[in-house]
Amino acid sequence: MVAYEIFFRESVWKELKRVPQADLEKILSRIEQLGNHPRAIGCEKLTDQEWYRVRQKNYRIVCSVQDDELTVWVTKVGHRKDVYR
Repeated sequence: MVAYEIFFRESVWKELKRVPQADLEKILSRIEQLGNHPRAIGCEKLTDQEWYRVRQKNYRIVCSVQDDELTVWVTKVGHRKDVYR
């Protein structure tokens, strides 16, 4: 299986700075797993485009998958209460 390359929007780095260290490690591990399985079990499609939501405890990771380029773009990471504002 070919691994997907993972990219982050600049705003994601700011969002990750607000996450407690213990949760941050788990979130980054979950994002790393997207490289091998971008649509793993528990990944929910959000719209008609290739946008997906991945849960990591109380946090949500929103990403876009481009199969033709083998890339995953992480566009938002946040607490479940804040991610859809």
